[in-house]
Amino acid sequence: MGAGRRTATEAEANALASGIRLRIIRLTHHEALTNKEIARRLDRDPATTLYHVRKLVATGFLVTEVERRGARGAKEIPYRSTGLSWRLSGPWNAPVEDAMLEAFLTEIADLEPAALHQTRAVARLPEARLAEFRGRLAELIDEFAAGDEEDAPPESAAEQPGATAIYLALYPSG
Repeated sequence: MGAGRRTATEAEANALASGIRLRIIRLTHHEALTNKEIARRLDRDPATTLYHVRKLVATGFLVTEVERRGARGAKEIPYRSTGLSWRLSGPWNAPVEDAMLEAFLTEIADLEPAALHQTRAVARLPEARLAEFRGRLAELIDEFAAGDEEDAPPESAAEQPGATAIYLALYPSG
């Protein structure tokens, strides 16, 4: 998308080729979560999410934060997104693109239609204008995503009604 991005390595692209891992990155963007908390939010068993969390840590998408003690004194390790996924660019391989669509469809499956702000249009653009359109969209998304930390209210991410996920797809209208 925008300036300052680099092409993902093969290992990074492979790590992103999972809808669950993309959702984990999103969930931990604004607040650190333990594996148990991640599993609960994804409605998955903790062993499955731990596999994905470890892969994300190994490839630099998540970092561990200070260990804490849980309700029964058990050791809990919170994980937070590093923001690396936002600093990478494609071209993405089919598994990464499939994972992006899968994550989007899973995340909206339980939403009421009124919770989605949707727009649909068809634009007939010559290649140069299409490239300009894509570039301007990328700049706009980068601008607002870069400012999200400074614009966000101090409460936790779970309490932030203004947290907004964006999924954008451009495709031939044939």
